[in-house]
Amino acid sequence: RRCCRFLSWHLSRRHYSNIRKPCERLPYRHFKHTSKLISRRGESDIELQYNKITNLKLVEACLNGVVIKPGEYFSFCYLVGKPSYKRGFIDGMQLSNGEARRGVGGGICQASNLLHWLALHSALTVVEKANHSFDPFPDGGRVLPFGSGAAIFYNYIDLVLHNPTEDEYQIMLHVAEEQLEGELLCSQPRECSYHVYEKASRFIKKGEHIYRENEIWRDISTKHNVGAFPKRLSSEQLYRNSVVVKYPVAQEHIET
Repeated sequence: RRCCRFLSWHLSRRHYSNIRKPCERLPYRHFKHTSKLISRRGESDIELQYNKITNLKLVEACLNGVVIKPGEYFSFCYLVGKPSYKRGFIDGMQLSNGEARRGVGGGICQASNLLHWLALHSALTVVEKANHSFDPFPDGGRVLPFGSGAAIFYNYIDLVLHNPTEDEYQIMLHVAEEQLEGELLCSQPRECSYHVYEKASRFIKKGEHIYRENEIWRDISTKHNVGAFPKRLSSEQLYRNSVVVKYPVAQEHIET
């Protein structure tokens, strides 16, 4: 599968973005988001949480300032490459095969989660995005809707975006002292506003397992008021999630 992905990068007609201009910011900010670097949800290993910061700084060096030109594709794995000890990546937390475990490069999904969230608030289209197959920890201060993240496993589980517009987009990514900071810049001002939210959120028992389900929706509206309020241009369901829960859930919260 890795070989097939590698061949597709080099043999397909897609042109993947690979130019970084971290010191030449595009003039218009379309969206900004930050996420806490250290999360103490569930029984996560705090050492792996801090190791994640090292890995994210290496991701920053690969992605900060990348420009997505009209018609180009952005691939997280293509630009970041394979995490390895030789490249300076260290063990962090990986979610794989139904469990949270140590693994080289663990934690870089925090960057792909943030980039996916930025893309959902723009005209960029999400070509490829994978969700984790289970929910490992209770929310504990979750900000983004459950299921809005983007899993990464080099190189065939990837986050791929496409720029179908005539404008250039630029990703700015920075590991600050306590937060991962992301910005999506553009060569032209934003014409629409985006609202991404969840619906139909629930825990449900199926056989011997508890599943967490929800839907991710997006409303696109005019940036400025038409009359008293902005005019809604579209409302669409982006994703429908249903994954196994790996932590105890209070009985009163479970539907049967």
